[in-house]
Amino acid sequence: MESAEIRRRWLRFFEERGHTVVPSASLIADDPTLLLVPAGMVPFKPYFLGEVKPPHATATSVQKCVRTPDIEEVGKTTRHGTFFQMCGNFSFGAYFKEGAIKYAWELLTSPVDQGGYGLDPERLWITVYLEDDEAERIWRDVVGVPAERIQRLGKKDNYWSMGVPGPCGPCSEINYDRGPEFGVEGGPAVNDERYVEIWNLVFMQYERGAGIGKEDFEILGELPSKNIDTGLGLERLAMILQGVRNMYETDTLRVVIDKAGDLTGVRYGAAEDSDVSLRVVADHMRTSTMLIGDGVTPGNEGRGYVLRRIMRRAIRNMRLLGATGPVVGDLIDVVIKTMGQQYPELLEDRKRIETVALAEEAAFLKTLKAGTNILDTAVSETKSAGGTVLPGDKAFLLHDTWGFPIDLTLEMAAEQGLSVDEDGFRRLMKEQRERAKADAQAKKHGHADMSAYREVADQAGASVFTGYTDTEGESTVVGLVVNGASAPAAHEGDDVEVVLDRTPFYAEGGGQLADTGRIKLDNGAIVEIRDVQQPVPGVIVHKGAVQVGEVVVGSSAYAAIDVKRRRAIARAHSATHLTHQALRDALGPTAAQAGSENSPGRFRFDFGSPTAVPGSVLTDVEQRINEVLSRDLDVHAEVMSMDEAKRQGAIAEFGEKYGERVRVVTIGDFSKELCGGTHVHNTSQLGLVKLLGESSIGSGVRRVEALVGVDAYKFLAREHTVVSQLTELVKGRPEELPEKISGVLAKLKEAEKEIERFRAEKVLQAAAGLAAGAKDVRGIALVAAQVPDGTSADDLRKLVLDVRGRIPGDRAAVVALFTVANGRPVTVIATNEAARERGVKAGDLVRAAAKTLGGGGGGKPDVAQGGGQNAAAVPEAVEAVERLVGEAG
Repeated sequence: MESAEIRRRWLRFFEERGHTVVPSASLIADDPTLLLVPAGMVPFKPYFLGEVKPPHATATSVQKCVRTPDIEEVGKTTRHGTFFQMCGNFSFGAYFKEGAIKYAWELLTSPVDQGGYGLDPERLWITVYLEDDEAERIWRDVVGVPAERIQRLGKKDNYWSMGVPGPCGPCSEINYDRGPEFGVEGGPAVNDERYVEIWNLVFMQYERGAGIGKEDFEILGELPSKNIDTGLGLERLAMILQGVRNMYETDTLRVVIDKAGDLTGVRYGAAEDSDVSLRVVADHMRTSTMLIGDGVTPGNEGRGYVLRRIMRRAIRNMRLLGATGPVVGDLIDVVIKTMGQQYPELLEDRKRIETVALAEEAAFLKTLKAGTNILDTAVSETKSAGGTVLPGDKAFLLHDTWGFPIDLTLEMAAEQGLSVDEDGFRRLMKEQRERAKADAQAKKHGHADMSAYREVADQAGASVFTGYTDTEGESTVVGLVVNGASAPAAHEGDDVEVVLDRTPFYAEGGGQLADTGRIKLDNGAIVEIRDVQQPVPGVIVHKGAVQVGEVVVGSSAYAAIDVKRRRAIARAHSATHLTHQALRDALGPTAAQAGSENSPGRFRFDFGSPTAVPGSVLTDVEQRINEVLSRDLDVHAEVMSMDEAKRQGAIAEFGEKYGERVRVVTIGDFSKELCGGTHVHNTSQLGLVKLLGESSIGSGVRRVEALVGVDAYKFLAREHTVVSQLTELVKGRPEELPEKISGVLAKLKEAEKEIERFRAEKVLQAAAGLAAGAKDVRGIALVAAQVPDGTSADDLRKLVLDVRGRIPGDRAAVVALFTVANGRPVTVIATNEAARERGVKAGDLVRAAAKTLGGGGGGKPDVAQGGGQNAAAVPEAVEAVERLVGEAG
């Protein structure tokens, strides 16, 4: 049974039993404590934490997941992977243990022709939590699993929590016996290689307290509503249903392995080393494709770094397998064809995905060369010092900065006869991981900071946003947060977070900055609002300071935004939509939005593009935008289902989380996007849009910055003033400026060359006199002198070599000249072969002279250069050179 069919059967089974099918959320986690979605329940987390009321009593999904704690282990074993799909069914108080257990058994054991997976019931083993008598009874007495195939395990294996105070509970796992060829019998408690876990049923029935780890925490009591969260690993079930030994031999990964083998001429199964590399390539290229598909772009931090790291590891392993040219395009192609059966959006977005991936491959091939040079230098330094071990910090630098996995460093160092301090490297890696783990742990405790907002939400419900139609209005203070805790009142001078039952203030989101303004209370109190956020869904928090009086929960209030600021931001936001569409029209669908910020009178827009946008194209885009403004197109918003929005061709931003109902903003017949922000009513209200330019902000991502309305007019007015001044200076018309200014610059450049030629001639004219005045120091002709200040280092070097050339070759000669350039002394010293035979080396002389000058220098025995800080010490440096020459002679 193909993976796509496993997915279809899962969703169909639960949909037929009343569950709402929830599409997979983006891999970009809508959670500040997570970079990427690591588990199937993550999109449902707000429901389990009580932050948001579930929109349905039961749900089912097949969620894309990525986990990357052990990237280095991927490929070395057949159990480690980074991307996987988690099939889940969820109940929010509708059914509990018996319902979840009966559903799981029915789906797994029902015949294939009846919609099930057709597993042999005799090969299924069950584990339950040590103290969960109820679950064991259901498995044994209701379902009919023999007692000898039910095993009890402790908290470490069969108890679930999020790692922070909140819901928790026992779990029950369903395991499949793969047979004696996979090890000894005895059930999952004895051998988890033979008895592989395929489905975990979590029974959320308790509330846990604070604690560390999987076992050290207190159970505070039962939850008011008991929930179900289950997860079945699609790849593990595919492994069983397809009759293969591990997930790398399943349909969605084996095709990538075979393609990598075709590209390199290496057969899977021929050797362990090459098998490891082929598995790395298969896993990492599939994960990379899915990440790029969800809007992640390669970068040096966060989820962008995760993508960059796994892509580069895959590319490097292809090189180890023998690939010499680009390979990513072919590998991405086979992943899209395979995974596109389950995620059609991959097929629709193929061009953008390929563009991002190919750009990263090209960048890494350059980085690979640079990193190799760094390694070569480190090897040379180690050998020069008489060492045989490359220091661990060098290996860590290569790994952390240049993306060199340790095994690549080990191999390349061994080729040059060195080992690597692996202990030192791993110590640094461990320190880095511990820092990251500590940071992640600290972020997890951020859930505690949300308690005050959840308390307000529980008591007052969600805030109503009225800002689409109103800029001010009456409301009631339903909550106050002071110093991170819920408070009944706030006093004059306090920083406070105010929650209203209804508000015209827009909370920052979707690239649009928050509104500012004032909240006035009936008792005369005034709160100046400087920021608005939505820390938990539905709760709009107004952050500000109490200017006058006392703010009390329950007070009537009048909220008013800064209308001028809001209108300027609205103009910028509408202009962003126009820019997005114009760029897509000019560059194609690969110019998808990758981020934005809409500020008063200006905006920035990030989009996908592997190369810089030519100036001519940017000019055309700007012209297109302003032509649309002149058409007086109406702007309107409409709420509809996600399916209807897709049918209408509305554009969605990568990484944004959308509900079942979405708001679509349409600008005439030109633009249609999913958007929750505020906009103008007609394009004529924008006035003017001026694109300031574009630049790179990361691999495959460009940024356009622009001005809108009055800000754009002011910019053009300043530009006009500058143009007028220039036309007056060059005595020409505006259209003649480029040609006339180019002519002036060309003449200036030619004049600079002429001045340089005269100056060089003047310097070299001194050569004959300096050579003729050579001083005999114990048989060595010495020219040591200071030449005019301002002589460049290049001219000084030419002069020194010219003087040396004028002294007969059979006579030992040393030429040491000094100058002061930009207030700093510079020296160049040269020796001829006869002097070097007597042991006089230019490098030694320069070091001595530079030390006197308060600096340093060096070079070869025949010519060297140095400098310092103390210009007054030049005469002393001349004497030092003469003294050393005398000692050598």
